[in-house]
Amino acid sequence: MARVNTATLPRQTSGNLGTALTIAGAALGEVAAGHALDDSLRAAPGAGGTPADRAAAQDIAYTACRQLNLLDALAGQLLAKANPAIDGLVRAALSELIAHPERAHTIVDQAVTASADLKRGAFKGVINAVLRRFLRERDALLEQARKDEAVRLTYPAWWITRVRNAYPRDWEAILAAGNGRPAMTLRVNLRATSLAQYAATLQAAGLAHTQTGPQALCLDKPMPVARLPGYAEGLVSVQDLGAQCAAPLLDVHDGMRVLDACAAPGGKTAHLLEAAACAVTALDRDAQRLQSVADNLARLCLNTAPGLQLTAADAADLPAWWDGVPYDRVLLDAPCTASGIVRRHPDGKWLKRASDIKNLAGEQQRLLNALWQVLRPGGKLLYATCSIFPEENARHIGAFLSTHAEARLLAPDLPLDHRDGQLLPKEQHDGFFYALLEKT
Repeated sequence: MARVNTATLPRQTSGNLGTALTIAGAALGEVAAGHALDDSLRAAPGAGGTPADRAAAQDIAYTACRQLNLLDALAGQLLAKANPAIDGLVRAALSELIAHPERAHTIVDQAVTASADLKRGAFKGVINAVLRRFLRERDALLEQARKDEAVRLTYPAWWITRVRNAYPRDWEAILAAGNGRPAMTLRVNLRATSLAQYAATLQAAGLAHTQTGPQALCLDKPMPVARLPGYAEGLVSVQDLGAQCAAPLLDVHDGMRVLDACAAPGGKTAHLLEAAACAVTALDRDAQRLQSVADNLARLCLNTAPGLQLTAADAADLPAWWDGVPYDRVLLDAPCTASGIVRRHPDGKWLKRASDIKNLAGEQQRLLNALWQVLRPGGKLLYATCSIFPEENARHIGAFLSTHAEARLLAPDLPLDHRDGQLLPKEQHDGFFYALLEKT
């Protein structure tokens, strides 16, 4: 089954709070060490708890990660010095106390209980003292921490500066959108059912929703993916409304030869196969991540599509995978900072560095130059990112066009408000960039 993004799941309160704080605290400690939140949650000690415990831990960790520099500032005021043994747990508990002051006594009690597993309970007194001091001095501590603009906005300072410079009129709304909880938008598999039929299925199940696109239904309240009606049978996938623009932009038709580079986890690959009976080559340099593409296609009953190939290879290393036959369409969903989807992956705000933009731009250029060679004359290549930084998007495409006279930028036919292909994050969708290039 495809990897599920837990950021959209509803608040879970039925799990054991002490166990959930243990898991979340360990995961936050790993994020501080530079590891991805989802991976850290799966590997965290205590991750063998009940499904309710794990769901509660995921919610706590995601909420904490959205405001991690605020929690860092508070911990700096409350702790004499950093201590990796308890830093994650302190931050998880502080985040819960900020979000749920009405449950303060229970949160403190369960955090102290959770600390019993750390160094044989050596830090129980410290945890208790720190959290109780926060409760006594809450307003003053928060006011002091939020004097720093970066802490108040809960982003790194360099990130704020770049967004402000790129979008001087909208920067505050963009940052606020990135701190929210994402919508849970579904893409109906029109090869298996119709939009109207699936909407009726949701209605019958008591799941309120709104149609937001040609294949898109947005749930009023998020829910675990596996409980969606018809999910296991391949009737529907979870895909952001902005991401659903990629396949229609490529305008694929039956019989076309299509390349999906950097394909994992396979949402756009599946959408292409739902749109037309085309021969798709799905590439990803990570063989393990490519398995998620295979799993997605199998669930949607698309894994036997004629001409389908799943290949683990570096897309820019043409001799390693290309047979020399040109493609009618190429989708390059390029690696990027993922700055447009931080509400789904809030750890990205803290794991990325300003220097990553330059490094990623080099990789994007390498991939774009290589894949342009496999596109036939008259064919179209869609360059896509989930970034809002112009250096990865419009400026990058401008530089490419200046060195490729045979490349023509087509006006993007996007059903959502955009600025020359740039979708800014809003309540209904994440931030994406699309540039459709035709080889003349």
